[in-house]
Amino acid sequence: MSSLLKPFSVREGPCERHAGNSGCLTTSLTPPTQCLGSRNAAAGLSPLPVAGYQAYGARRTLAAASIGGRKLTHPGKAILAGGIAGGIEICITFPTEYVKTQLQLDGRANPPRYRGIGDCVKLTVQDHGLRGLYRGLSSLLYGSIPKSAVRFGTFEVLSNPMRDATGRLDNTRSLLCGLGAGIAEAVVVVCPMETLKVKLIHDQCSLRPRYRGFFHGVSEIIKEQGVRGTYQGLTATVLKQGSNQAIRFYVMNSLRNWYKGDDPRREMHPVVTAIFGATAGAASVFGNTPLDVVKTRMQGLEAHRYKSTLDCAFQILKHEGPQAFYKGTVPRLGRVCLDVAIVFVIYEEVVKLLNNVWKTQ
Repeated sequence: MSSLLKPFSVREGPCERHAGNSGCLTTSLTPPTQCLGSRNAAAGLSPLPVAGYQAYGARRTLAAASIGGRKLTHPGKAILAGGIAGGIEICITFPTEYVKTQLQLDGRANPPRYRGIGDCVKLTVQDHGLRGLYRGLSSLLYGSIPKSAVRFGTFEVLSNPMRDATGRLDNTRSLLCGLGAGIAEAVVVVCPMETLKVKLIHDQCSLRPRYRGFFHGVSEIIKEQGVRGTYQGLTATVLKQGSNQAIRFYVMNSLRNWYKGDDPRREMHPVVTAIFGATAGAASVFGNTPLDVVKTRMQGLEAHRYKSTLDCAFQILKHEGPQAFYKGTVPRLGRVCLDVAIVFVIYEEVVKLLNNVWKTQ
């Protein structure tokens, strides 16, 4: 990486060795083909392969990005930083996730048990104590770390080749990279872990809970339903996570580009990153809460009532009305805004730290 970080010389590249020879053009705008092509032609040799010129140009572009703009993040650093950020975030925000899930599942009760967010918190603490708000944390914690690792790792893998010479990522491309990151995390991590989380929370709400803990619950679910039982609602999960990350990375990248303007090296204070992250989180909530409701229903203990994701959406609309698609929006809004703000801030700061101790090409 040290060779990429030094300032460019007018004699850098294929012409460096022969810079003193006549006829070798060494200005910064001269491609290596002009120098070596003329020398080879004079010697009766064939020109260099095109791949050599492309590799040289790629090195120049990557070096320019690391010098003149945002330093490209190595996928390994992204995976490590994402995992750390995800683990810290879920420990802070889980109670809001618990309340959101309870309210969405409560829609099946007749009459509903909870009158609202406050009533849900009150009854949970009354029945199970403060620890009750953290029931199911283990399943989400085990999933949150790899989820964030896969998300940010995939995003950097997809976005690094799409950045321009200054390291700037186009807003449209950030949307596509976010979509790819969301789909990857949905298939690899989110769907099985979310299914387990919903089933464990739903089981704890029943009069006679069957599962004694996370690992017992996992073993029983797999024993009864097989691995397929942990992939209920895959379509809804892919749609939710894909749209989630597409919206979040698009909004975050758009705000970052607006903030930096014509100076790609302008540093973003953690408070600014948090504000932008919360804004991106809010946009994703209003954009895909209906998908989140359908996903939750498809992963609950009564998922067998629905033939498919579309049938689940139709049944909700038929029996509960369109407003049911936005149940749990307020607690989800609070959690997601805090979630995304925390994750982006911790991720950016950990990456900065890793750049100082982990030197990569």
